[in-house]
Amino acid sequence: MGDRPDPAELAEAVREFLESEVLPLMDDHRMKFRTLVAVNALGILQRELEAPPAADEAAELSARVAAEGAAPELLPLLKRHVAAKLRVSNPRYLARYHEGEPNGP
Repeated sequence: MGDRPDPAELAEAVREFLESEVLPLMDDHRMKFRTLVAVNALGILQRELEAPPAADEAAELSARVAAEGAAPELLPLLKRHVAAKLRVSNPRYLARYHEGEPNGP
C-alpha cells in the first residue's frame, strides 16, 4: 500500500482547488482560459493515474495492421484501443460516441 495522498489524489485536490476556489475569482479572460487548460490537464493526469495498466494494445494493433492490412476483423481491437484512450483524455466524448453507436466499442 502506497503513501496517501497518492498522485491521483494530489492531482484531484489541485484540480478541485483551481476549479472551485481560483477560477471563480478570475476576471482576466486570458488567465481564466489558462486556468481552465490547467484544470483540464489535471483531469487527464488524474484519469491516467487511475486507469488500469493497459496491455500494449497499440503495439499489437500496429503489428497486426502491418501484417494483415486494414482487415475488418481488427475493428473491435481498434475500437477498444480508442475507447481506452478516450476514457483518459475526454470521457464525455466517449459517452457521446457510445450514444451514437448501437453496439458501442
